Amino acid sequence: MKSLPSNSIAVRAVLVLGSLFLIGGTTAALVAMQAGEEPAGQMLTYTNAWVATLDDAQKTKALLAFDGEERTNWNFIPLPTRKGLPLMEMTTPQKAAALRALRAAVSEAGYEKSSKIMMLEGVLRQMEGAGSEERRNPEKYYLTVYGTPAATGTWGFSFEGHHLSLNFVCRDSKVVGSTPQFMAANPAEIKSDVEGPLGKGTRVLRQEEELAFALINGLAAELRDRATIAAEAPAEIRFVGQPHVTPTDPEGLPMSDMDEQSQRRVMGLIEVYARSLPASIANQRLAEIREAGPESIHFAWAGAVKPHVGHYYRVQGKSFLIEFVNTQPDAEGTPANHIHAVWRDVRGDFALPIE
Repeated sequence: MKSLPSNSIAVRAVLVLGSLFLIGGTTAALVAMQAGEEPAGQMLTYTNAWVATLDDAQKTKALLAFDGEERTNWNFIPLPTRKGLPLMEMTTPQKAAALRALRAAVSEAGYEKSSKIMMLEGVLRQMEGAGSEERRNPEKYYLTVYGTPAATGTWGFSFEGHHLSLNFVCRDSKVVGSTPQFMAANPAEIKSDVEGPLGKGTRVLRQEEELAFALINGLAAELRDRATIAAEAPAEIRFVGQPHVTPTDPEGLPMSDMDEQSQRRVMGLIEVYARSLPASIANQRLAEIREAGPESIHFAWAGAVKPHVGHYYRVQGKSFLIEFVNTQPDAEGTPANHIHAVWRDVRGDFALPIE
């Protein structure tokens, strides 16, 4: 059984952050959701609670103009720095408040995935060893507020760092924008014994991959051929860092041409992505998709149809675009063990309609 050398600093950072994740997940938005409060109200309450803890210097980083260019500047690579205030520059109470704001914006499943994505930085630090401390920091995630959070008017916030970019816009107490929604995992599956809360066998985005394999492999040969758009998977998802996707005609197999079981698998896969967000947001997304009809949804595949060989898929409808790619090796060299996955709004991300 392979194990990695101990990296006490990485483990300690992850354990401290893990305890804060528990605080954020149990003492804030869960109570609000039980009371039936809408996500915009939760986000307003806990974002303002976090802002109230900041000093003037922190506010300079954390609070930006809603109409500024930074709001649509997003990415998921491990940048040296980025917009907003990072967890590593907050006090422990401020970190807890920031994570409560994040928890208010996502579902229980979304919070668990987000938390584990951040803790994977500690796993990568163990795998990569000395010299990776600056690059692999579980607290190098940034919360940014755009405009003035209020029950009336428009404001937004983002939570972003390596392999995580969540973006929201609220208008008059309604969430009117929740994309780009990006989550990734490296390693996609932890293959070694590591210290910390994430053990060997952890797969943060298991469903996003397993359900897609079940879908492509469950299709009849002729339908699988129609769904396949390339023998080799692309290296990356499209439109990385761009404020909007470029409108393209859907490729692959229409959902309406699939058998009933495969159609259920398509909708199940879509739901996994949608339900990273609160129920009211997810339900609105799914209602729009169902109303558009199965003929409006296309499923496309590229690459291998088995694990650890590069693979990619795309699900596209009138309102959304899902893309998933797993082609890169992990830090230990395991092939195709590094997932990128995104939900985009083809009508316009960041609550900005494509003109």
